[in-house]
Amino acid sequence: MVQWSKLFNINGHDTRHRLHDEMLLPTRREIIPSPIPAKEVTKVALRLKYQIENVIPCELDEWKITKAHSSVITPAVVRTAKSAGGEEYKACVVYCLLIVKQWFKKQAILEMWDAELHDVRAVACEVIAKMIIEQEEDMPYLLEEVLLKRYSIIINSEDTLPANAIERAVDLHALRVIASSGYQKCISYLWRGWLVQDDEDPSRFIDYKEKTNPNYWVHFDPDRMRVPVYQNTVQIAMSLIYLALYTGAINTINPSGDIDPIEGLLYIFTFAFVCDEFAKFWKVGRYYIGFWNVFNSTLYALLTVSFITRMIALGHPVGHFTRGKFNVLSYNFLAFSAPMFWMRLLLYLDTFRFFGAMLVVLKVLMKESLIFFALLLVVLVGFLQAFIGMDQVDNNLEATGFIVQAMLNAIMQSPDFEGFDRFAPPFGLILYYIFTFVVMVILLNILIALYNSAYEDITDNAIDEYMALFSAKTMQFVRAPDENVFIAPFNLIELFCLIIPFEWWMPRHRYQRLNDYVMGVIYSPLLLITAFLEIREAHKVRHNRRRGEEDDDTVEEWEQMFGTCDFEAEGWAKKVELTKPNVETDATILEIRKLAAEIKELKGLIETMKGGGNEG
Repeated sequence: MVQWSKLFNINGHDTRHRLHDEMLLPTRREIIPSPIPAKEVTKVALRLKYQIENVIPCELDEWKITKAHSSVITPAVVRTAKSAGGEEYKACVVYCLLIVKQWFKKQAILEMWDAELHDVRAVACEVIAKMIIEQEEDMPYLLEEVLLKRYSIIINSEDTLPANAIERAVDLHALRVIASSGYQKCISYLWRGWLVQDDEDPSRFIDYKEKTNPNYWVHFDPDRMRVPVYQNTVQIAMSLIYLALYTGAINTINPSGDIDPIEGLLYIFTFAFVCDEFAKFWKVGRYYIGFWNVFNSTLYALLTVSFITRMIALGHPVGHFTRGKFNVLSYNFLAFSAPMFWMRLLLYLDTFRFFGAMLVVLKVLMKESLIFFALLLVVLVGFLQAFIGMDQVDNNLEATGFIVQAMLNAIMQSPDFEGFDRFAPPFGLILYYIFTFVVMVILLNILIALYNSAYEDITDNAIDEYMALFSAKTMQFVRAPDENVFIAPFNLIELFCLIIPFEWWMPRHRYQRLNDYVMGVIYSPLLLITAFLEIREAHKVRHNRRRGEEDDDTVEEWEQMFGTCDFEAEGWAKKVELTKPNVETDATILEIRKLAAEIKELKGLIETMKGGGNEG
């Protein structure tokens, strides 16, 4: 739950309207200045755009750009790109490459005659950015400066809202960048809470200072509820409780119409979720609206109608007909929402790979469905107007309900031809045959083809798509963190017990301390567990650092005895070196080089023989 007094920036201007069209996730409430002047960042981006336009001057097949050891995106090209910012501004190069990718994508829309060229250049931006990330050996520099530092560019003589490469890659759905090892390590550290925002400088992300502290009570800190994995755990737990309340309410119908404690808790939870959705929409604006937001809002609307009809029923005495009527209507709305309750769980289970990959497929299929429904709407309106026109020839509309039902049955592949043989013969039956053919043979097959194409595209790249989904999930927690994390339904405690009675008059430091106390009480059961888990992680991190390894390193079974092998002394390394194939260069080129060497050798022999003959 956000603090209402902080929904606007320090100048009093609503920042929600300044979100860029590509910003699909929440941004921070405060406008944090870019550590590098926006003008310099824009210059770096322009240099990179100029370079890529010269590296790819004409249309090329995408595989020539993306293949390993590409002859187009060579190490020299990558080195030149890295130098675009010089020594002073080199940290913003990856961010600028993503900006250039966005420019090329927009240029592909504006210049459709060169769309394929610009699309290939956009892919090149991703490939170069991925190579820069994976070649960087200084991990703290990569995480804190390259990926998490926020930068701005200049558009229309104004600085854009600062963003970092992590956010920009998620916004642009840059799968190659997201799938890079360094990017995923950064996401993993953010998810675990090993990288946190600096309280003194919100533009910086720093290492969690107590990561190696084995003291239990140090980790028993309400501020740790900002960690994405803990927030996600609480959300899943609250969703399961919400589902349990619904199951209890729908299976314990009260004939008298009274609201029992379980049903009362169900409506309280619903009110909390509605407040949470409203607060996020107020903070982010229309960019917050997505498939799951609409889905949840529909569910909450059904439950709200159920609650209102229950209140109407309670306004009449027991045994009254109206009380029974509205009571039954309330339970019908409650029962009608059952499938949505269970489907809602998928929103919080997307961190598991199976559900995450499935949700990616469903999301793409829903987008593809828009094409089908757009075509279907036009066809439906045209035929419906024709059928209604036939029905009102005698100035008497009688069959409107029958027409609508028959058309819907045809869409669901269950057409009914019997009624149309008596409907404006022979025009009604002929028109219905045409409508059925258009819908069932043409449009539905178009939908199947769209689904098949989308499914193949996603499943062929399912791992990268899942990593993109997981990254977006992480950034939703990190990108707009609240000072005080009150997850629904605990947001009602913040709203009615903290914000309304205290925030408007209490000094900030005292109000923050009060919030910490309240969060400590609310989340104490979870903090008891998370503190234990964090001290276990602290021991692992300390052990890895003593071995000189990365903090998240694990010793796998094939690594346990690796140190006992000396491949050089055994002669095994030499054997492998002599027999390994050259995968960096195409086999045809290798044969040509071999042939060229043999020709050169033959030429040398001929010249030697000529020299010997002249001497003779």
